[in-house]
Amino acid sequence: MSRLWRWPVKSMAGEELRSVSLGPRGVGGDRTHAVLHEHKGAWRLLTAREAPGLLAWRAAYPSDPDAALDPARPPHAMVTEPGGERQWRWGDPELPSALEDDLGRHVRLERDEAGIPDVPGTVLVTVAGTLAALAGELGTAVDPRRFRTNLHLELDAEPWAELEWAGRAIEIGGDVRLEVAEACVRCAIPTRDPDTREKWPRLLKHLAAEHGQGFGVLARVTAPGRVAVGASVRIP
Repeated sequence: MSRLWRWPVKSMAGEELRSVSLGPRGVGGDRTHAVLHEHKGAWRLLTAREAPGLLAWRAAYPSDPDAALDPARPPHAMVTEPGGERQWRWGDPELPSALEDDLGRHVRLERDEAGIPDVPGTVLVTVAGTLAALAGELGTAVDPRRFRTNLHLELDAEPWAELEWAGRAIEIGGDVRLEVAEACVRCAIPTRDPDTREKWPRLLKHLAAEHGQGFGVLARVTAPGRVAVGASVRIP
């Protein structure tokens, strides 16, 4: 196991962790909050595609660090504005106004303990060797945070092999087991730098032309438990 991330609010910056709890919902506390905006008369999820400024906001669970968070009862996230001067607990009546002032649009807040991912009940897994291969193909370093991964694995496998692993298992630490559901087909969000929000269209064009627009895989937890950085990983 190389690196771990949790993203409490969709399209906001998240938190890198030393350990996480994995269960039927995926990573405990991952993507359990979202910002909504009104679009064509309906309230819809607001993402960095429409509002890149969301990437400059940061969300975390400071009272429940790492695997201490109970996946069945995730707390309300704490949200920090760009620059880090002010912080709000999710549900604070002042938070929507702060977001509206920064993003320039009317918003609502949503929270669902079961999670609000694009594909429910999945964990996003990326592979260090594939990231290195992508950097080599593009001729520049690629920040893994662009892909908003949960588990970034060190594996003895050929780059890009994971895109063909649907139905195969990933065993972590001997106790936790995942089953790969499908390759993750990428949208435009990874083209935004997670720090500067500068757009890099070449990244998505390259993935589309060379790798079927895939990077990483979506997996379901079949044997839950705690995983930590440094744990052994095996693809049986």
